[in-house]
Amino acid sequence: MAHDNLFAPIKMGTQTLKNRIFMAPLTRLRSIEPGDVPTALAAEYYSQRAGAGLIITEATQVSFQAKGYAGAPGIHTQDQTTAWKAIVDNVHAKGGKIVAQLWHTGLVAHKSVQPDSKAPISASEVKVGARTSLRDSDDQAIRVETTPPRAATLDEIQQVIADFAHATRCAKEAGFDGIEIHGAHGYLLHQFWVEHTNKRDDEYGGSRENRARLTLDIIDACVDAWDADHVGIRISPQGTFNAVEAGYDEEDNLWLIEQINKRGLMYLHLSEPDWAGGTPYSDQFRQRIREAFDNMIIAAGGYTAEKAETNIKAGYIDAVAFGRDYIANPDLAQRIRQDAPLNEQHPQTFYGGGTKGYTDYPFLDEKQA
Repeated sequence: MAHDNLFAPIKMGTQTLKNRIFMAPLTRLRSIEPGDVPTALAAEYYSQRAGAGLIITEATQVSFQAKGYAGAPGIHTQDQTTAWKAIVDNVHAKGGKIVAQLWHTGLVAHKSVQPDSKAPISASEVKVGARTSLRDSDDQAIRVETTPPRAATLDEIQQVIADFAHATRCAKEAGFDGIEIHGAHGYLLHQFWVEHTNKRDDEYGGSRENRARLTLDIIDACVDAWDADHVGIRISPQGTFNAVEAGYDEEDNLWLIEQINKRGLMYLHLSEPDWAGGTPYSDQFRQRIREAFDNMIIAAGGYTAEKAETNIKAGYIDAVAFGRDYIANPDLAQRIRQDAPLNEQHPQTFYGGGTKGYTDYPFLDEKQA
């Protein structure tokens, strides 16, 4: 069988996953507003993709303040949790595993989606030129400049930590197989970690120990809310995302991974920079990450099945999360197994809308139009 390593089972905490072809978190912006409740259609969308070894949901708000994109779902109210339970049940009924990705967008937000139309919070009052998505009168996603942020107060920081813990408990109640903390791509945790956006002079700024404090505090709070076997994290150690520059300081990033490793999380999910035009990781950097983290490592970013097989075989990673290929191919794992052609992607339907470009991509066993 081609790609043998991709179809070998793998342990995730106390659970066993059927293959190493994962579905990456993919923002789709189709939730109901107000309320940020995922739709019944999302249950079909995710369950169609239950052939993945693991589904990681689209980024999901931990509070109304955490929202940055119109149409993104939340998991902090009872209505949201109930809707997610129906989605999780559908995935489980088809033999799939699914974790919820939890985020706070920080400065990647517009005041129109914030409570009381306030400016969004960030580590500091900095303007980086980021953009976000709102909805037009036809309910379609449109790109706009973000609202300049304000520096989070210490009380607000503590509330963010509490919100992540609460969302973790909601995910557990909904029946998810775990949660993934979104610490990547220029969102709030990343904004605190990098010097580009963190100009603070208190215990959350300055040294790398202080800049990492929010991320590590949130990890600890989520582990306390569930356990380490059900908590993972996604980071993007190098590259620029959402106009937030991560820099290329390998030593600081390896130090952060070592601190994460001490928490015994079920996995580390790396978003590599080359999909966004950044410099690819060197094999030496991959090896150092492997040595710094003991449990499962997931990689994402411009991967093909061949690249995934190569890096898993080399021991750098344990699984690969595919993004846009999973939008267009609900049966991606089956297609890889059979070396079958992939469906054409339709980027114009990636964000917002209804069934078109969401649940209507054909399976291999359906007649191609």
